Parts: sequence; structure tokens; C-alpha cells
Amino acid sequence: MRQSPLKAGSLVLSDPLSGPAARESHHHGAVAPDVQARVAQFLKFGIVGGFGLMWDTITLYATRPIVGLAAATMVAYFVAATMNWLMNRHWTFRHLRHADRALVQWIRFLMANSCGFALNRGTVFTLFLTVPLCRAIPALALAAGSLAGMFSNFNLSRRLVFRHHDAAAAPHHSGPDCPANQNAASSLTDVRNSDSSIG
Repeated sequence: MRQSPLKAGSLVLSDPLSGPAARESHHHGAVAPDVQARVAQFLKFGIVGGFGLMWDTITLYATRPIVGLAAATMVAYFVAATMNWLMNRHWTFRHLRHADRALVQWIRFLMANSCGFALNRGTVFTLFLTVPLCRAIPALALAAGSLAGMFSNFNLSRRLVFRHHDAAAAPHHSGPDCPANQNAASSLTDVRNSDSSIG
């Protein structure tokens, strides 16, 4: 008895676990935790940025009478950036096994955030030059600059600075999956067998 092609085809089409929709559903389910983790990191990064704004403001007001407004603005940035790096290293990205040493990571943080630095301090100096209120109350300009650079800083920091050290990527010279060890063990077994046959 010949089987109907339509019936055979319907068996394949009726499987809900083998179609593109199922694969797409599985794909979205795998991505969701990563998105949630990234949002949580961004919120922590924003909180750290708030503390950075505090350090920025304190340093500027403390050094302005000594070095002037322009120089105090630059000094305040490096103080705030250093404090932000410390808090992000030990809180926002504390779950990582950091790939770089602390000093190297700090330098990478300053370099990677150079774009954010340009946006941040560019906004601050623009407001100083164009808005008299911001010259009278520099904290307003600092807050605007912090927001301008935050999104750029987060993406660059996550991708280039706070990198996870992948121990699995390191060379592994022991274990059953190592061909060299397998060859050495095989050679040793052959030598022992030959010695036994001679004796």
C-alpha cells in the first residue's frame, strides 16, 4: 500500500519544536538574561556616575580658588574618573575576573573614555562660555557634561576596559583531550610491552 505524500509531509509540518518559530523563541529566551544583566550594569554605572559628579563638584570648588576655573575643571575630571573606575571595578563589574591588572585597567579606563571626556568637558566649557548661570553655579554645567558622556563611557568601558579573563582560553597541557599526552602515554606503553616480551 502506497503512503500518501500529503500525510507524510503533514507529520513534518506538525512538529512544533522543529520550525523557525521555535528556534526564534529559543533564541529570544537565551538573549533575555544578557539584556537584563546589561540593564543592571547600566543602572549601576549611572549610580557610580552620580557619585562621580559629587567628586567632580567637590574637587572643582576646592581647587578653583587655587588654580582657576579652567584648570580646576580638568583636575576635577581626573579625580572623578579615578573614583568612577574604582567603584565600577569593585561594584558594577565585580563579578568579572578582570583580564588586566589594576594600573593597566585604570589607564585603559582613562583612554577608552577619551570620547566621553570630550563630550563631558566640551559640554561643560560650552556652557561656561554661553550660559552666565553656569559660570556662577558650575555644578549645573558639570551635571550636563556628566550626562553627555555617560552613554559613551558605559559602552566603551564594558567593551574595552572591564574585560573578563577567560581561563578556558589559556593553553591546557593535561587531560584526556591532549594529543601530546596521548602519544606520550602510548609510546610508554609500547616500551613496557617490548621490555616484557624480551624478558
